[in-house]
Amino acid sequence: MKRIQLCFSLLIVAGTVLTLIPSTPAQPPAPNAQQLAQRNAAEKELESIAIIERKLMVPMRDGKRMATDVYRPKDTSKKYPVIFVRTPYNFNFWDVRSGAPRDMNAEIQAVKRGYAYVEMNERGHFFSEGEYDILGPPLTDGTDAISWMAAQPWSNGKVGTIGCSSTAEWQLGVAAQGNPAFAAMIPQGFGAGVGRVKPYFEQGNWYRGGAVQMLFIAWLYGEQNQVRPMFPAGLSREELIQASKMFDLAPQMPPVDWAKALQYLPEMDIIKAVGGPRGIFADRMEVSTGGAMIRRAPNDDAWYRGGLWHDDKPINVPGFWFMSWYDVSVGPNLAAYNSVRKTARPEIANEQYAIIAPTLHCGYTRSTENTVVGERSMGDARLDVPALTYGWFDHFLKGEDNHVLETMPKVRYFTMGMNKWQSSDTWPPAGAQPMTLYLGSGGKANSLNGDGVLAAAAPPADHPDGFTYDPMNPVPSYGGGVCCTGNAVSGGAFDQRKMEARADILVYTSEPLRDGLEVSGPMEPTLYVSSDAKDTDITIKVIDVYPDGTAYNLDETIQRLRYRDGYERPPVWMEAGKVYKVTLQPMNTSNWFAPGHHIRIEVSSSNFPRFDRNLNTGGNNYDEAKGVVAHNAVHHSAQYASAITLSVVKRAK
Repeated sequence: MKRIQLCFSLLIVAGTVLTLIPSTPAQPPAPNAQQLAQRNAAEKELESIAIIERKLMVPMRDGKRMATDVYRPKDTSKKYPVIFVRTPYNFNFWDVRSGAPRDMNAEIQAVKRGYAYVEMNERGHFFSEGEYDILGPPLTDGTDAISWMAAQPWSNGKVGTIGCSSTAEWQLGVAAQGNPAFAAMIPQGFGAGVGRVKPYFEQGNWYRGGAVQMLFIAWLYGEQNQVRPMFPAGLSREELIQASKMFDLAPQMPPVDWAKALQYLPEMDIIKAVGGPRGIFADRMEVSTGGAMIRRAPNDDAWYRGGLWHDDKPINVPGFWFMSWYDVSVGPNLAAYNSVRKTARPEIANEQYAIIAPTLHCGYTRSTENTVVGERSMGDARLDVPALTYGWFDHFLKGEDNHVLETMPKVRYFTMGMNKWQSSDTWPPAGAQPMTLYLGSGGKANSLNGDGVLAAAAPPADHPDGFTYDPMNPVPSYGGGVCCTGNAVSGGAFDQRKMEARADILVYTSEPLRDGLEVSGPMEPTLYVSSDAKDTDITIKVIDVYPDGTAYNLDETIQRLRYRDGYERPPVWMEAGKVYKVTLQPMNTSNWFAPGHHIRIEVSSSNFPRFDRNLNTGGNNYDEAKGVVAHNAVHHSAQYASAITLSVVKRAK
């Protein structure tokens, strides 16, 4: 161990030795008796059924080696398909920081079902070599790893991928590389892997309508760190395994109150202000993918040089796509699914299936007989995800004629309010028809107590609703499709009435519905707006209002008005008082508005810190510390037909 301790004392940043420091590793917390018993039982069970190879260092084409654990059945007379999990997160022997053992259930179940289960850390994380970069680059790492697995003597040559969030996002870009061994994929909560899929230019959840989604600031605080100990190439696997029981190489990041931290200006200095490491967010300008992310525009060339999948990249891999109504990017996820169904080879296009659950990010297996998302009960939203997963893999990786595709709908989606799973061959469901509701008021739609309405026809005359947007007092985010912002935002459906007391929120509500109404599909808002600022934002929420007044949010979006004419052209500034037509990117849902319910939309200019606030100056925004107050207005009339178009599904009674 002296050799390991000496090497562990070298701190490396981007391959450069900074200093030599004493190496006295801190003792990890001791696991309690129950944890130790659980870990020992799981390890014993794995050892009884699996050949275990931990800390294999798999070389990539540039010579960097990725830390890999392999679990495969003991019967060496057979060859096995591979379930591949590639992640930036810890799959170490122990979680050294907490002292808690890892849950080995996924490995155990895969081996029991006749699979080799392979876990690999992305480059620059934990024991994997190289310099980490966000959003999956280089794409060659993923395809090199798949080729290595397919060539192993125990492999049947077929590899399937599975994982949620960062364990899913890389799958799309690698699938587009066309590796013949990549036989099936199950991406779950994969939005940060989707770059441009028109009409969305989110670039991996970085933007929404040209505004920055602030989730990545909190996430990168703990992930972009490249100051980490490294081991020399000559260490044996046994030494690395022993080291992994003492070190997990994770940075010991102090906790951050993100509800306060995200308020810091300028935005580009937020990670620096909380003592976080330098990295891709605001500092690194030399990396191959284009440097600091906060400086990039929505259509910057840098987004197309990294690991993101874009809609000009064909995917010809069977896909089982998992999405959630309260995830950060269900719209682009659905657009990606539809794009692959349109562009893949016909036989592969017919092998694309989707599930859309009423959960938060990666919540598919946590549903119960009374699933509550935020404050709203969704009823019994459970699915047998393991059965679906292995039915899929058994068909595509083992070649079993299990008729799984005959029993699976192309799209299985949960309709909230109705609280039931439904199915369709397409998204939106066949027969969905547009229904347009128009905004109107007497000019006083401010707050829940105003006079804003949604109606079947536009009002004849314009009585614009004005409001003041102060970036120093933005509308707080309350629920919605969120992830990864710590304590700053809680996701899900929440009663919005306390928010609607604000005068800088315009509220438009329909009459109570006589008959129920199923809205399943995109919801497309078009607003006519004016401002006295060069640039500002427009936000919108769609809400289901119950007869008792409870107002549950369904989806939300934002548009930075400098990009109102598109993302493939330079920003266009506003002229004071001029009215502009603004088409916001579609929102999406499946919701049953029961009889007596109302449809409502809120309009404002901020939803913070879900999205960054526009300082209204027309400057870069990310490097500014002071904003200006904007006086904004929404116009509605026959001439300025502000409206929202819903996708309505009529069911046979």
